[in-house]
Amino acid sequence: MPEPPGRTEDARAKLMLVLLCIIWGVSWPVMRIALKEIPPFSMRTASAGLGALALYLVCLGRGRSLRIPDAKAWAHVIVASLLNIAVFSLFTAFAQLATSTSRVAILVYTLPIWSVLLAWPLLGERPSRMQTAALGLCAAGLAILIYPLAAVGVPVGVLFALAAALSWGAGTVYLKWARIAADPMGVACLQIAIAFVALALATLVFEGGPHFGAAGRTALVATVLNGVVSNGLAYGLWFASVRRLSAVTASLGVLSVPVIGVIAAMVMLGEVPTATDIVGFAFIFAASACTLLSRDLSAQPASPTT
Repeated sequence: MPEPPGRTEDARAKLMLVLLCIIWGVSWPVMRIALKEIPPFSMRTASAGLGALALYLVCLGRGRSLRIPDAKAWAHVIVASLLNIAVFSLFTAFAQLATSTSRVAILVYTLPIWSVLLAWPLLGERPSRMQTAALGLCAAGLAILIYPLAAVGVPVGVLFALAAALSWGAGTVYLKWARIAADPMGVACLQIAIAFVALALATLVFEGGPHFGAAGRTALVATVLNGVVSNGLAYGLWFASVRRLSAVTASLGVLSVPVIGVIAAMVMLGEVPTATDIVGFAFIFAASACTLLSRDLSAQPASPTT
């Protein structure tokens, strides 16, 4: 007997969400492979350009609109692009150059905590009891992770990872505050395109232009995969699945990304988290889960990227 249409669509959406989480999780070590031979500004500029092109083609194929209604909305898109894509992209790249990929993947997903903290003064959304408990769990997890690293100096990689999460959280809250009246997938595509322009300018200033001549085939392939698949096609999967699933289902599903990222880093990069890392990871994962579980079911979850 054939499945009812609604149930079939739900199953397909969940399969797309699983595929998306695998893509985003594996993208963390893939990005680290690219950064071994390509400077961060050059690598991130190429990824953003390829991602914008890939998502634009997805938008065309799905008939999604890129129209932004007015100049004020364009200003909101630009600010969100700088926070969600440009700054986030650079900080995660520098974080991976300074600390382990698994540590970065976990710390970046403190995003829900920063979103709660920023939404309180900016949107007037007071933290619930569960969110307050999540803040305590996150603080404990960060203390466990940072204390051993701080014993030998300032943990620069950790600071970059937390700054990336803060930027992403600020971008998420900003988009909620701005309420841009446009197609979300089109807005995402434009954000990546704007970030590409900003990163290209930064590449000219800080690296004197793009540098790919010394990169081997593996690093170049990793950059292409990160741009086309992780930054481009993955957004198509995200918006196709999130429209069919509840916000909590989608958000909790995406919470598996850092777990996949840690496992992928162990397999692809040979990284082995310490016992302290594992305990800290567990606290942060629990904190993010508590925050997501307390969200309004009607709220659309943020769109992660790597």
